[in-house]
Amino acid sequence: MKCIVVDDECSARAIVTELCKNSPELQIIAEFPNAVEALKYLNQHSVDVIFLDIHMPFLTGIDFIQTLKNPPKVVFTTSDKDFAIAAYEYEFIVDYLVKPITPERFRKTLVKLKNAYQPVTANGDLGTEEGDGEDNLYINIDRRLIKLHLGEVLIVEAKGDYIEIKTTTTTYRVHATLKKIKEKLPESRFMQIHRSYIINFKKIIDIQDNSVLIERSVIPISRSHRPNLIQRLNLL
Repeated sequence: MKCIVVDDECSARAIVTELCKNSPELQIIAEFPNAVEALKYLNQHSVDVIFLDIHMPFLTGIDFIQTLKNPPKVVFTTSDKDFAIAAYEYEFIVDYLVKPITPERFRKTLVKLKNAYQPVTANGDLGTEEGDGEDNLYINIDRRLIKLHLGEVLIVEAKGDYIEIKTTTTTYRVHATLKKIKEKLPESRFMQIHRSYIINFKKIIDIQDNSVLIERSVIPISRSHRPNLIQRLNLL
């Protein structure tokens, strides 16, 4: 993956460059002290990944990504933790690294970058194929049977006598219980993390304190379900 580093601190650029050198999958092809110079470069060159600081002179990292028409994958590298949730509003942002960046934490970023560039199979999931019966779910809405691809389902939330099924494109409201739909969902992909929430485990972007981030939604983790979630994580 061809990468550039954009940071107004020379030492910070050097640290990211050195970390990338230890990863054969990553190739640093340019470094920039501000976003303006990086923008000029990207007008004539294409890259796969941008390691980007947020607080910079002339143009902030957030403002910078908003100017990109076809943005590559972005990894924020910053000393400021306050922009983490806002940053994940953009689908192309892969990770949010808080300085000082450790080699152990950087390896997790590398895994996320690899997953981001894996080919998507026909069922909408990464690197897996399942039979038609396991990969789809039909829901009854206004006497219509609507076919859902499970790879696109993100969150299921209980709301009284109904559940809301949030997918990558829309939200469906169905007269059913969380227990009933849980029985229909494959355990290899879905898990309950709260009395009101079932999540697509493979769509988790980040976990912090007692919540998980899935796309733009922050979902609480209950104390009783937290051990099961931790057990299923591929921890380094």
